[in-house]
Amino acid sequence: MMTRTTDLSPAPAPARRSWLRDHSEIGVSVLLLALGVLVLTDALTMDVDITQRGPVGPKTVPVVVGAGLLLIAALLAVDVLRGGRGQAETGEDIDLSEPADWRTVLLLAGVFLGAAVLIEPLGFPIAGALLFWGAAFALGSRRIDRDPLIAAVLSLVTYAVFNNLLGVPLPGGPLMGAL
Repeated sequence: MMTRTTDLSPAPAPARRSWLRDHSEIGVSVLLLALGVLVLTDALTMDVDITQRGPVGPKTVPVVVGAGLLLIAALLAVDVLRGGRGQAETGEDIDLSEPADWRTVLLLAGVFLGAAVLIEPLGFPIAGALLFWGAAFALGSRRIDRDPLIAAVLSLVTYAVFNNLLGVPLPGGPLMGAL
């Protein structure tokens, strides 16, 4: 006689993922939408004197950028809702199982904050050189024979381009008379 055994234990439930987790790229779309609304609101409420404006006024670029952000947000949302998914990071030399290198992150944050504090008293050429050298050091370069020189040249070229060619005044600090 054949006996039939029945297993009354519940079957394992399939792993269910939430809708939001499956469509997490919607968050990027919402961020782009908010940024586009912010840019458009700021551009459209900008106070511009009619006599200062030429054929292309100061509102043109922010309006184009804001409209572009809204368009990209809408296209991304439609793509995600239709099933589109971003590809997972597959960096060629990145081990995603390793934790973040917080020492480097904190060093870079300190360098940026230090440059922001020092730019007014020391001027951009000196603060920029410290910024560029500090960033190179934080990211692992230990060439003390070459890095400070490259940082100084890069800072002076950046200062000259912005201050002299583009007309964006940067603080010169103690080097103001020399440059």
